[in-house]
Amino acid sequence: MSAILLLKLFLVPALIALVTLAGRRWGPAVAGWLSAFPIVAGPILWFIAIEQGAAFAAQAALGTLSAVLAMLAFGLGYAWAATRHSWPLSLLLAYVGYAAAVVALDLWRASTLWLAALVVTAGLWLAPRLYPALPAPAKTPSKPPNDMLLRMGLGALLVLLVTHFAANLGPDLSGVFAMFPVMGTVLVLFTHRSAGAAATIQLLRGMVLGFYAFGTFCVVLAWTLSTNGVGLAFLCALAAAAAVQLLSRLWLMRYRAATAA
Repeated sequence: MSAILLLKLFLVPALIALVTLAGRRWGPAVAGWLSAFPIVAGPILWFIAIEQGAAFAAQAALGTLSAVLAMLAFGLGYAWAATRHSWPLSLLLAYVGYAAAVVALDLWRASTLWLAALVVTAGLWLAPRLYPALPAPAKTPSKPPNDMLLRMGLGALLVLLVTHFAANLGPDLSGVFAMFPVMGTVLVLFTHRSAGAAATIQLLRGMVLGFYAFGTFCVVLAWTLSTNGVGLAFLCALAAAAAVQLLSRLWLMRYRAATAA
């Protein structure tokens, strides 16, 4: 078994396990915020860069950046459906919203990195204002024993599928499907079933804040892959994303303190 295949099988599941443990420790909002960090799409883009080349990966990163809009459609679709329906129908409607957004993105295909960044930033600014308002959740989610294993297995499966079919899909669709809501699906299902719609919406709002770091990662990666080596480009992208992730967390803490005063 090659070293690349071993990394595909174990790197993303290990990262997912760490995020799962952190979410269980600090609650659904933090789980959503952390899950938006590029713990799945980042490694997928790295494997694509190794196997398909830096130019292919740079174009894929542009597709992944645009796919943030599809994730927002998934989250908003689930949130509004959850106010009236149980998890099976809510998930179906969320996937319908995600699929419609993917089709629209495939037709649009942003001509430049900076246009995509501008549109995604506008979407992230607007999205929190579109979520339904529900009272704070009264109970904390339970911890199903198969939760973590399911997340890890789905993460490994997505990495294998996207990287295997990358050449056939092309860079744009490879980048979009690298953003498939693996973590989002498992998080909303277990949260909705165990803690209700309000906790689920809180989690999805946390994801929106985390997507600022994710978008930063994609922008820096697509920009630097054309001028730097793969390793340096990914280091720069991860450093920039970590800085934005930290700043977003500090902003959220100060915002909560100000509103509670």
